[in-house]
Amino acid sequence: MSDSRETLLVRTFVTVADSLVADYDIIDLLQTLVDRCTDLFDASAAGIILGPDDRHLEVIVSTGEASRSIGLMQLRAGEGPCVEAVTSGRVVSVSSRAEMHDRWPTFADAASESGYVSVHAIPLRLRGETIGSLNLFRDLEGALNESDATAAQALADVATISVLQERVIRDSTLVREQLQRALDSRVVIEQAKGVISHTHQLDMDSAYRLIRYHSRSSQTSLSAVAAGVIDGSVKIELPTPPRGASTP
Repeated sequence: MSDSRETLLVRTFVTVADSLVADYDIIDLLQTLVDRCTDLFDASAAGIILGPDDRHLEVIVSTGEASRSIGLMQLRAGEGPCVEAVTSGRVVSVSSRAEMHDRWPTFADAASESGYVSVHAIPLRLRGETIGSLNLFRDLEGALNESDATAAQALADVATISVLQERVIRDSTLVREQLQRALDSRVVIEQAKGVISHTHQLDMDSAYRLIRYHSRSSQTSLSAVAAGVIDGSVKIELPTPPRGASTP
């Protein structure tokens, strides 16, 4: 890993540490992690699936609609590298299109259509409990090198701790409630993306970026902004172009 990537990794950990305060926005934090993963590990896309058990998993964050669709397809089929990482509790690394096709033909076809030819899925696991997986999709064949695999595991551990903070680990009921809140927030955000997409004629990725921009500029949680978009109390307009800028 180059010095610049090591610096980015350190900054990512600092961002997480700064975010782990009372009432932090778990969706925004996990989104930051997957966004950083694409830069750190030369991944085309990344995402996290999460759930109270392996029968109730959801795509909680992703870097785009393509990787989200791949995740949803695996959840519907009940198979694929990301699902296997959760059910087995082990890292699942698939380094070529041929290997993907041998193990999960349906997943391999969908992944190839999106340009992904290798996948690295890391379970979100702490003290024997697996709650999801961090998934890296790449457009080049080959496994992660040892340094990158170690760093990716560290980020997966950070994601796990972000969800299952020490104060709730001791109580399984609170853990389930924490997970359910995260899943409920994701549903609200997806609905808000649809509203913004329809209102401003944007694709879903652009709609999500606009919601995140409003969240950060207003210092309001993603979940609160999304809920406001749905009930009409929050109006999000397209950013005004700089004075003198040409209109596309």
